[in-house]
Amino acid sequence: MEAIRKQASKLREQVARQQQAVMKQFGGGYGADGAFADEAEAQQHSKLEKLYISTRAAKHFQRDIVRGVEGYIVTGSKQVEIGNKLCEDGKKYGTENTCTSGSTLSKAALSFAKARSMMEKERSNLLKALGTQVAEPLRAMVMGAPLEDARHLAQRYDRMRQEAEAQAIEVSKRQMKLREASGNGDMISRLEAAETKLQELKSNMGVLGKEAVAAMTAVEAQQQRLTLQRLIALVESERNYHQRVLQILDQLEREMVSERQRIEGAPPPVVESSMPPPPAYEEVNGIFMRNTVAELVETVEYFLAEAIQSYRAESDTELNLAAGDYIVVRKVSNNGWAEGECRGKAGWFPYDYIEKRERVLASKVTQVF
Repeated sequence: MEAIRKQASKLREQVARQQQAVMKQFGGGYGADGAFADEAEAQQHSKLEKLYISTRAAKHFQRDIVRGVEGYIVTGSKQVEIGNKLCEDGKKYGTENTCTSGSTLSKAALSFAKARSMMEKERSNLLKALGTQVAEPLRAMVMGAPLEDARHLAQRYDRMRQEAEAQAIEVSKRQMKLREASGNGDMISRLEAAETKLQELKSNMGVLGKEAVAAMTAVEAQQQRLTLQRLIALVESERNYHQRVLQILDQLEREMVSERQRIEGAPPPVVESSMPPPPAYEEVNGIFMRNTVAELVETVEYFLAEAIQSYRAESDTELNLAAGDYIVVRKVSNNGWAEGECRGKAGWFPYDYIEKRERVLASKVTQVF
């Protein structure tokens, strides 16, 4: 439709120029100084054309914004749905997890689910704001009465202008006929009637043109102001949304990093040992000695060792160790146990908890005995 309108406008301009050329050639009373050579009317007509083009372009831009926002809302609503499903999955894992090595991941899943729920709520608020503050006002203006009324005035002015052009040609023809057949009273009266009608058309066209220009100017100003306001509202809504989401993510990251640091800095978890119990202390030292016990124990030369991790004794025959303690190792069994003395006490402890040392600081010697 726009292409057809442009083509029709070009054709009308060509016809008008041809008509003016004909009127000039025959010296008609409405030639160069006639109806359509008036400078004020020409300026009014040019301004109205520019206003029509401007308001049409703004209307299309407003419609593009509305369509873009509506598409964003549809896509965003689907993202909210997916995000809420992910939130539910996180909550389910966090509440139902039965991991035997700790609840770190469960806590992280619950924190993630909580943060995700807050982010999806912010996204929903953003979509609602875009609909009420951007799409609806612009849609109302695109479909509103002020724009349509102004465009109708402009179209009425255009039709009246075409009618005035045709009437000017009619007046020129009657003037030519009157010159050819001078003194004909009937032709004179018809010419006067045609000239009167032309003057009425010119007068009405001037009034209607002013009304159309005023209406289109008001619509153009309203379009510019409202569209700019809605664009600013769109930017502010998105900025506020991203700022709040960033705050949520920062808090979530701090919680997760803190939990990770706590886990990494904690001592290794105590794992139930599958090692067989150590030999009875009395049996190893010759009391009620059995052959099976003697086969398990290898007598070695005494050596010094350092505890590389703590060990808590589970029976009277075992020895408590703290990381950094020095021990005099006296026996090592074949099933992973060692026997020694530390801080005046003797007992069994896992051999993997110590490392042999060739030298000991003088300040540590008193700890051994």
